[in-house]
Amino acid sequence: MAKRVVKRHSKEFGKKEKVLNYAAQTYQLSRPNKVGAVMALIRECQPSTFEEWEAWYYQNATTSGKSPEKVSKESLVHLGERLYEKISTIVIPEWKEAFNQLTQQDCIDYIINLTINRTYDGYVREKSVIEDNLAKTFPNVRFEQSEPYQDHALDIDYLGWVGDKAFGIQIKPVTAQSNFGNYSPAQRMKTAFNLFTDEFGGKVFIVFSVQETIINTDVVEKITEEIKRLTT
Repeated sequence: MAKRVVKRHSKEFGKKEKVLNYAAQTYQLSRPNKVGAVMALIRECQPSTFEEWEAWYYQNATTSGKSPEKVSKESLVHLGERLYEKISTIVIPEWKEAFNQLTQQDCIDYIINLTINRTYDGYVREKSVIEDNLAKTFPNVRFEQSEPYQDHALDIDYLGWVGDKAFGIQIKPVTAQSNFGNYSPAQRMKTAFNLFTDEFGGKVFIVFSVQETIINTDVVEKITEEIKRLTT
């Protein structure tokens, strides 16, 4: 039986792709609040052709958020224009300055700092968020650090055991997502969270912190509701 040939519609940008990805993510120009929840949209559409999907997207896509707006070809063009403006006026000048100042010692210090210093700071921050905050707020929950496979495969830092079920905690420094209110987990992460729920019964919660302080304080209320659900 002949192998089915799947035609690719994605455009290749070569070496420019890294710059485009960096700027689009940094300035949040491809988030659901700008282009809609595209994976949810295409699954709802279930297109059989690219043309069907393209037409359906422009007919149905809206931005997420408190005041949704319809997405159009013109609005995507506008986002592309904003992307170019950010790259040409901010990203390129900043990178040129960094390239001109970069030394071999910077690279050595960066690798050591990333491997040793940041790992330790992250470890202390995670323990403090749990032991100085969540463990005291929920004394009847048994918190334990995730196993290596849970950390890598399920994106979980800690498990909160409620009887024989558990909910998951992922701890992020607020600098990892300065606008954490608009944070949307990647599709890979959502899939991992679903796998966690299938295995342990509970949902996964992302906690943003500055040192030991929880910034998205509403997560405590959500965890409270989840504990109630798991105990009923």
